[in-house]
Amino acid sequence: MSNWTTVTEFLLLGFSDTRELQILHFVIFLAAYLAALVGNLLVITVVATDHHLHSPMYYFLGNLSILDLGSISVIVPKSMATSLSNTRTISYAGCVSQVFLFFFFAAANFAFLTIMAYDRYVAICKPLHYEVVMNRRACIQMAACAWAAGAINSAMHTGNTFSLPFCHSNIINQFFCEIPQLLRLSCSDTYRRELAALAFNVILCLGCFVFIVVSYVQIFTAVWSIPSEQGRQKAFSTCIPHLIVVSLLLSTAIIAYTKPISDSPSPLDLLAAVLYCVVPPLMNPVIYSMRNREIQAALKQLLHRL
Repeated sequence: MSNWTTVTEFLLLGFSDTRELQILHFVIFLAAYLAALVGNLLVITVVATDHHLHSPMYYFLGNLSILDLGSISVIVPKSMATSLSNTRTISYAGCVSQVFLFFFFAAANFAFLTIMAYDRYVAICKPLHYEVVMNRRACIQMAACAWAAGAINSAMHTGNTFSLPFCHSNIINQFFCEIPQLLRLSCSDTYRRELAALAFNVILCLGCFVFIVVSYVQIFTAVWSIPSEQGRQKAFSTCIPHLIVVSLLLSTAIIAYTKPISDSPSPLDLLAAVLYCVVPPLMNPVIYSMRNREIQAALKQLLHRL
């Protein structure tokens, strides 16, 4: 007990100690953040303003874009400020906020990806029941459950993590406050409680992923029976991008949260963090807008009005 000290701030990992590379990191993250900001705001705007897109699929896509904006805004601006100012510190309260908000947005994001798989399954495999199953009330309830699940999940992990005493160090070997790296700093055996919660989360995410894969197997089976080539292309254009996003998000997050925690900075840890924190919010609007003709048409109309 005598070695325990009160931690008031943490030191984040910089991408480099070289000033030129710090500026390069700032420019790359700034470009990625602006691209994600513009892309997701465009999706939110067209979904909200174009009445042709007032359907369950685009309602969930709009929510997904809001979550993407939130998740990348929690991580990237702080990392850019760290590189630009060459100041690695983050306050204890700032770290708590970062963990809570990122887990909230990430958990709700994955819940919406699961709901969107179910929406596509009903639309393609049970089209005659679609309007009954995916009615306005059901969509609002599903969305509310996804947001609530994100908040509950985040509160559980944040509470478990920051109830631990930190005494080994205050240096986080990551460019943001990541839970595995925080557990490494703990000097209490009760950190296993949070490890158990993380393991439960991984199992839950894998369960959702199995549900998504099974949904898409049935979707692809039904698609091949569509006589119209245009109908098959439309189905694939909405399903394949969704599957790519889910696979990227889940695979990189599992790598980051299940691999053994290293005592020294690891390039693999940095790469995995960038892939699950920065790439999905950046790629979601690109994938959906490039592969979805209705989004493209709505964007053209919006630009024409402007």
